[in-house]
Amino acid sequence: MTGETTNTPKTDAAANSFVPGRVGVVGLGLMGGSFARAFRAAGVDVYAWNRTKSTLELAEIETVRGELDDKTIPTCELIVLAGYPQSAIDWLAEKAGLIADGAIVIDTVGVKRVICEKCGAIAKGRGWTFVGCHPMAGTQYSGFAHSRATMFKGAPMVVVPPEGMDDFERVEILERLKALLAPCQFGSFTLASAPVHDRMIAFTSQLCHVVSNAYVKSPSSRDHHGFSAGSYRDLTRVARLNAPMWTELFLDNADYLSDELGTIIKNLQDYKDAIDEGDAERLEQLLADGDRIKREIEGR
Repeated sequence: MTGETTNTPKTDAAANSFVPGRVGVVGLGLMGGSFARAFRAAGVDVYAWNRTKSTLELAEIETVRGELDDKTIPTCELIVLAGYPQSAIDWLAEKAGLIADGAIVIDTVGVKRVICEKCGAIAKGRGWTFVGCHPMAGTQYSGFAHSRATMFKGAPMVVVPPEGMDDFERVEILERLKALLAPCQFGSFTLASAPVHDRMIAFTSQLCHVVSNAYVKSPSSRDHHGFSAGSYRDLTRVARLNAPMWTELFLDNADYLSDELGTIIKNLQDYKDAIDEGDAERLEQLLADGDRIKREIEGR
């Protein structure tokens, strides 16, 4: 690894060169902390910024080399925006002029249309590239204390390539990105457009959080101990969530999430109607249809 540049950061254009392989992480929550730990475990220099200084100070003990500030931003080849959607956009807008030419900026936000549109606009005409990313990993817990270096091992990474590039430029930037992310040990990289990502994530993630969160609001939930096992645990795992963050994510993807909620509400009403009417034939058909679809999806 080469030595750190001594050039002074410029606010209009970052003319100084980055240190190859060096990473900056913006936000040391579950995702950002796990990225920082993964890079550190692989011997990569990591600098970080976090709104709460005490978390950054904790991370500096064993995970990050120092603060991601106006002096260290231009030395990073890769910058990971790991905060809430608007905070990621705001940070990038403020620090865009400090990012080195040739650097790559990615995000970890769970919606892509708003992020790619706004961050893409910030990156337009600059010497660095923004690539929308969403690692398919996490837990029901939040915060740096729950982050771990192996969070992304074997997990899929969804990538939204930047617009306005020809095929050769796109392949080159994606290959560089895969090499830079190698320490995280992602299991696969899936390319998608921002609308396709947001439509699918409304079903595979956001709907699950809404249903789980609503499910535990039953009055029966307070008496479940001794009566629950795997089914209950599986269905309620993500009822525990970061409410401010998920509120922002849900509203940034309101159209697709609302469509999915409409579908599941209708499906649940079908089951309720069959049960209320004592229609065993209809109920059995509904259950058989769900079983069949699940088997078809799994290929068995």
